[in-house]
Amino acid sequence: MPTLMPEALGLALGQEGLLFLIATVFIAGIIRGFSGFGTALIFVPVASRFLEPVWVLIALTVMDAFGPLPNLPRAWRDGDPNDVSVLGIATVLALPIGLALLFAVPAEVFRYMVASLAIIVPVSLLAGVRYRGAITKPVLFAGGALAGVTGGAVGLPGPPVIMLYAASTKPISSIRANTMMYLFFFDCVLLIWLAFKGQLAAVPIWLGVLFFVPAILGNILGAALFDPSREKVYRGIAYSVIVLAALTSLPIWDK
Repeated sequence: MPTLMPEALGLALGQEGLLFLIATVFIAGIIRGFSGFGTALIFVPVASRFLEPVWVLIALTVMDAFGPLPNLPRAWRDGDPNDVSVLGIATVLALPIGLALLFAVPAEVFRYMVASLAIIVPVSLLAGVRYRGAITKPVLFAGGALAGVTGGAVGLPGPPVIMLYAASTKPISSIRANTMMYLFFFDCVLLIWLAFKGQLAAVPIWLGVLFFVPAILGNILGAALFDPSREKVYRGIAYSVIVLAALTSLPIWDK
C-alpha cells in the first residue's frame, strides 16, 4: 500500500483536467443513482484522456467504493443477493485474465477499447441485442466471468451484466439493485487485488478521494430522481450520456 504523502495530494490537485473530471464524476453519479449503472461507462472513457490506464482504474475503484453507499441498503432489499454472489464468484476467478490484458496493451489501444465498448453496449441494447434465455446460475456465472475480463481489461465490468439482465422478467427495481450491488462488489475486489499486487499509486488514490464527494452527491440526487414508471426515460438519458462520453474521448480528437 503506497504512502499517501502530501506531495501526491499536491500532484492530484494539479492534475490536468481535474475540474472537468469532477463534473464528469457528478454526472456519472446521477446516472448510476437512477439507473443502477453508468459510472464506469461514463467516467473511464473521459478519464482515459488524462490518466494512464491503471490510474483510471485506481481512481474509479476508490471513488466508486464509497459513492453508492447511500443506496446499498435499498439495493439489498430490492435485489437478489444470491444472483450477485454467483456473479461475484465468477468475476473473482476471471479478473486476473482481464488485468493481464490491461497491463499488456498501450494506453492508446486502451482508450479505443474503452470507447468502443461504451458505444457498443447502449447501441446494442437499443437495437434489441440481448440475452433471451432463462437466467440460470450457469448463465449468471458466465456473465460474471465475462464481466471480470472486461472489468480488468478496460475497467468496464458492467456491460456483460447489463446485457444479461436487459431482457429479464425481473422488476426494474430488482435489476437496478442487482447491478448496483455487483458493481460495488467488483470495485472492492479490484481495489484489494491491485493492493495485493502492489499496483496502487498515491496520486490516483487521492484523485479517487477527491472524486468521492461529487460521486456520492450525484448518487443521492440520482436515487431521489428514480421512479420505476419512468424507466424508458432514464435509460434513454443514460445511453445518450454514455455514447457522448465515449465519442468525445476517442484519441482521434487529440491535437
